[in-house]
Amino acid sequence: MGFPGFAHVAVTVSDLPVSVAWYKRLTGLEPVLDEDTGPFHHVAFAIGGAALLALHAFPPGTADRTGQTFDEHRTGLDHVAFGCADRAELERWQERLDSLGVAHGGIIDAHYGSALAFRDPDNLALEFFAPPAPS
Repeated sequence: MGFPGFAHVAVTVSDLPVSVAWYKRLTGLEPVLDEDTGPFHHVAFAIGGAALLALHAFPPGTADRTGQTFDEHRTGLDHVAFGCADRAELERWQERLDSLGVAHGGIIDAHYGSALAFRDPDNLALEFFAPPAPS
């Protein structure tokens, strides 16, 4: 039995309407789910076929960290990476980020692949990643 792939990634955001609009612009997708369950409100986008990227918002006062932004140096999530087929696709995403006015660190090449890092409105570290070119 092989280990299963990811079904979804859920991130907590501070301002759901702002984040939904930002991710809609980034992905070019409409949400497939927008539901207030009571304990939290979540909006999800279907990405890469079967996986979901979900944005969660909790009612005010439910956490003592209100106002804190994401920091990958704290224990927990470091970043979320979206897979690209090759470096050419990364270059197209760099052009898209530029057209959206989304700051990024440029494409960084390494022996294990190439990455294009950027951040969402809550400072969540995101990246597009492509494997190294076949030799």
